[in-house]
Amino acid sequence: MKPAEGVMTLAEMKEFAGFPSATQRYIRRALDVGLDREDAMGRWSRDIVEAASIRAQARMYARLTDIRAAIPEDSGLDAVEPLLAPLITITAFDLGQGRLTSFSAYRFLYERLVGATVRPWLPAAFCSAAALPHLHPELRRKLLQSISEAAATASGWSTRQPAFFPYWVEKVDTAVLPN
Repeated sequence: MKPAEGVMTLAEMKEFAGFPSATQRYIRRALDVGLDREDAMGRWSRDIVEAASIRAQARMYARLTDIRAAIPEDSGLDAVEPLLAPLITITAFDLGQGRLTSFSAYRFLYERLVGATVRPWLPAAFCSAAALPHLHPELRRKLLQSISEAAATASGWSTRQPAFFPYWVEKVDTAVLPN
């Protein structure tokens, strides 16, 4: 690993650490579901409501393969619908869960679910989904206010793939640890 890669990984870890604990939990769960990393149902469902949410998330995330394949190499309008229609739908699902409460948390998750090449399309998908009527007006306001002018109007995006993918970490009983 080059020094710059280590610095970027550390920056990603710090960004993740700055999210509320519910957002961190949701991102780890979503990565387990979307990247098929773990038994998401066994690890994350605490009750029947959460189990139903994970099943719905898995159904939504089945579209991720198609989204990854639909990312265009340029920004031509002919490529918008095949990519943005399913991306907005999945984004609307995730925002509707109430755990991704800012653009930065959304971007963090989707850069990992889809890959770095989706970055130019994330502001459009986020703003579109955040403005949908299925969200409570107060949540819509909070989400739309969370995207900075710089993120919404960027003239270019990094193609560097994310390096830090947060995982579930088991709690350690400190009473059992030797001195």
